[in-house]
Amino acid sequence: MCPNLNSLIASKLEFTNIECVAEDTLFCAIEYCYIKPINRTYKYISFKAKLFKTPVTKIKLNFALYKRLNGYLPFLYNITLDSCRFLNNTSSQPIAKFFYELLRSHSNMNHSCPYNHDLILDKLSAGFLNFQFTEVLPFPEGKYMLKTRWYAYDILRASINFYGTIS
Repeated sequence: MCPNLNSLIASKLEFTNIECVAEDTLFCAIEYCYIKPINRTYKYISFKAKLFKTPVTKIKLNFALYKRLNGYLPFLYNITLDSCRFLNNTSSQPIAKFFYELLRSHSNMNHSCPYNHDLILDKLSAGFLNFQFTEVLPFPEGKYMLKTRWYAYDILRASINFYGTIS
């Protein structure tokens, strides 16, 4: 009798780094940006971007997924979208919706424009993302970077890169 292969195969997502850069310090500042290890198996990501010129009514987001092979190389997705329009109809972009759903419950960026408050991602755990990247949309093992570029009024304002390993 052959054992169930699903019980033998297990993937795990682990955060390795996060980089947050305020590209336009007159527009915003990164108040904090870190990975917090609670114990050997539980880590979470948090960041806060303070906006100086509110309300913000025109936002674009570029996000690209990279896989480390011989340096970080493009892997599957490189999408730029009008965030205000997307948040009015999240089903218009299925791939963007997948990534948005990862952050929505841990963030205050879960509504459409205008934004007249600081932007916060609070305690996004690797365990929460683990299910999404290994069960819902399985990714092959490897080291990954999700590179995000945040534009307001068509000017680059901030860059946030998330690094992780799926093993």
